[in-house]
Amino acid sequence: MLTLGIETSCDETAAAVLEDGVKLRSNVIASQHDIHSKYGGIVPELAGRSHVDKIHFIIQEALEQAAVKLDDIDLIAVTQGPGLVGSLLVGLNAAKGLAFATGKPLIGINHLEGHLLAIFLQEPVEFPFVGLIVSGGHTDLYRVNGFGDYHVLGRSRDDAAGESFDKVAKMLGWGYPGGPIVEKRAREGDPNAHNFPRAWLEKGSLDFSFSGLKTAVRTAIARRGDNGKGLSDADIAAGFQSAVVEVLVAKALSACEQEGLDRIVLTGGVAANGALRQALQEASAERGIRCFVPKPILCTDNAAMIACAGTFRYRNAPPPAGQLLALDAHANFTV
Repeated sequence: MLTLGIETSCDETAAAVLEDGVKLRSNVIASQHDIHSKYGGIVPELAGRSHVDKIHFIIQEALEQAAVKLDDIDLIAVTQGPGLVGSLLVGLNAAKGLAFATGKPLIGINHLEGHLLAIFLQEPVEFPFVGLIVSGGHTDLYRVNGFGDYHVLGRSRDDAAGESFDKVAKMLGWGYPGGPIVEKRAREGDPNAHNFPRAWLEKGSLDFSFSGLKTAVRTAIARRGDNGKGLSDADIAAGFQSAVVEVLVAKALSACEQEGLDRIVLTGGVAANGALRQALQEASAERGIRCFVPKPILCTDNAAMIACAGTFRYRNAPPPAGQLLALDAHANFTV
């Protein structure tokens, strides 16, 4: 079975061809970082226009790399939400057009479900497990009981961890995207040079909050003075990253304890952060918990994970040819 995946939820235009739900035949991703970098963040209008310019070329490239034609495709899977409305519409309309023209079945996938199942493109994980999604738009904890069966355990009450990385990088004048820059500069700094706050919230809560941490970073930058003495940019980056990682790791392990599970999957764009990957893997090993993390290319927004989720969902409940299954972007999740 060949599935064509299409992903345009934010600022990556992506298409992939997946065989039998696990064998990746192609995975093409076109980033827009050069477009948005000078603005310090994503400009939705520019993102949507870039998707329009690239989408058909990216789909064609994915088919060519997979050495297949559109007629060979058995299923089309597309991200239907959540994400930027203008960006999502481009991918959805492209997918609907292809499905209408070819008569192929079309299935809509929740972007977060794609992240949760991205690990299956790399290795199988036994259900149930705790899934920690850390990205630019989401910081969520799930209990994953099986394909299509996800229960929210906790989520950010304000800012996502990835968004916080971007904002801190912007405060320090480092540009966009902020995650890789902050991680790189943090290696040069002292994480203990300044004690940034950790938002633990109520006892036993698995929710997150990063808005206060962002404010603390802004205050630390302002108070170090104009003479260049005191905290360095690298110290601030290291202290900020340490605060984020500590909370993410602690809450993920608490989720495993509360749910009685010994498997955890870390995924989402921020899962490419080396400090987070190492900290969670080491802390998990100390507690006898198996930690699974997709390779970085599968952590970022990509169409392979959408194709993967689409394949498994199609096998459980195939939609009629040419029709879109699960129009509600949150229909795949139990909240």
